[in-house]
Amino acid sequence: MKIPVFKPLLLTSLVLSLAGCSSTSSSILSTPIENIDELPLKVIPLTDSQLKYWGEADLSTDTIPGMSVNKAYNEIIKNKTGASVIVAVIDSGVDITHEDLKSVVWVNKDEIPNNGKDDDNNGYIDDIHGWNFLGDAVKENMEYTRIYKRLKPIYDGKPASAISTAKREEFALYQRAKAEHEKEYNETVQSRDQYQQIKEQLVPAHAAVSSKLGKEDYTKQELAAMPAETDQMKNYKGMLMQIQNNVNENIPEAIKLLEEGLTYFSDRLDSHFNLQLDGRAVVGDNPYDITDTKYGNNQVAGPTKDKEDIKHGTHVAGTIAAKRNNNIGINGIANNVKIMVLRAVPDGDEYDKDIALAIRYAVDNGAKIINTSFGKYYSPNPEWVTDAIIYAAEKDVLIVNASGNEGLDLETKRVYPNDQHPGAPAEISNNLLSIGALNYEYGSDLIAGFSNYGKTNVDVFAPGVKIWSTTPNNTYEYLQGTSMAAPAVSGVAAVIRSFYPKLTAQQVKQIIMNSGISTNATVLVGEGKSQKKFKDLSVSGNMVNLYNALILADKVSKQ
Repeated sequence: MKIPVFKPLLLTSLVLSLAGCSSTSSSILSTPIENIDELPLKVIPLTDSQLKYWGEADLSTDTIPGMSVNKAYNEIIKNKTGASVIVAVIDSGVDITHEDLKSVVWVNKDEIPNNGKDDDNNGYIDDIHGWNFLGDAVKENMEYTRIYKRLKPIYDGKPASAISTAKREEFALYQRAKAEHEKEYNETVQSRDQYQQIKEQLVPAHAAVSSKLGKEDYTKQELAAMPAETDQMKNYKGMLMQIQNNVNENIPEAIKLLEEGLTYFSDRLDSHFNLQLDGRAVVGDNPYDITDTKYGNNQVAGPTKDKEDIKHGTHVAGTIAAKRNNNIGINGIANNVKIMVLRAVPDGDEYDKDIALAIRYAVDNGAKIINTSFGKYYSPNPEWVTDAIIYAAEKDVLIVNASGNEGLDLETKRVYPNDQHPGAPAEISNNLLSIGALNYEYGSDLIAGFSNYGKTNVDVFAPGVKIWSTTPNNTYEYLQGTSMAAPAVSGVAAVIRSFYPKLTAQQVKQIIMNSGISTNATVLVGEGKSQKKFKDLSVSGNMVNLYNALILADKVSKQ
């Protein structure tokens, strides 16, 4: 296969004089990076440092498909700061006391803290850092579980012939939701049982070998050299060698992953598919009444003491805006951002009402970018969300949305939220960016196997595999998903809006799409089930690149 390589863009270099900077700042002569052609693959595994910061790397110099963040800061941004930009993170909540985030959390200066009054008359009492639309709720059903549960008393056991014409559409929805619930429930039970069976074999085998070798963490070579005198020990040895060779994990790590998997599957059975769970009961509202808005609280870090349920949102916030160059933790993509926290995504599927109201809150309270790292495939009230997206467009707010993690072609399956009216393919606005996820392995595995894609429904790709970022209680972890790719692009958008505040949300969207880097390579998609041209997987056919985006933003700002 011919691997694409770096070629300089065949157009005049642009002189950057970033808007909002002091008149004494120096200009930089910069030539954009364009397409790549015959760039050599990185055959050596990434070092720990490279892996932690691969999203900031430059493809042309590092052969790692990052967003040229370091190059942009070193050659273009330097010590400039630009204007402050508010980025709303609609997610599970954020640890606002985290050592690397507390200085970048948005503060509502029009609200007097903890006086029990709505000082700024925005409808929310003591909303100092945002709003918690979930109240004390944490665990929730999947949307198809909620639909199945809600419609079951009406349609359970009824044949299609007994359904009136007026109710056939709802009946069909009930049948789809029921089938989805049963499929996912049964697959999860099967996965849980398989993990349990493997654990029951692996744990005693590891215990016996560890005792014989006198150590827990033994290498492949040490295991291979270990004498096995009994049939049982031979079986143990063979099993453990197979795991080490096939999974490429040490055995304690494999056991840890098994236990995490068991917890994940068991939790899903207890919450996501549990027909007896009413996770919304503690909130006190009617989630199917968009006019019922007096609910939630200002506890944007959620109700749990261990903060485990806000890991996702904390990770997202760090990718966007963790304080740069403070010798603590990580560097976020953007250097002059305030994170507005909107807790609206539970452990399960989000409610359409919460998302619609969260978008409107963000718009009304000054956010210029909204990150939406969530999604689902059933939506009982999608019109509430699309109306909110249109409202954001009217107010010049950009929404950066994760495309989803099922390895699906979104030309054939619709994910929510999106920028379309139900049943219609045309975009309702031009302020929503849908993001797919890149892998750090440049070549045929460039697209993350889990990432959704689509020629007209995914706009651009960004780093989303093994992303190192902030997690609760002053910790840091790798997470992955299009949920991690979206905040990388939100960070890029924030940098652009910081230095070029006169550019519209629509212009920023197009700049991010048009300035990216592409490749003629054929890549694997959907966990390697099919091969497609990278250029055919999104609207732009590009990977996001901050360096190029700033150059194009400068050019557009002068037109």
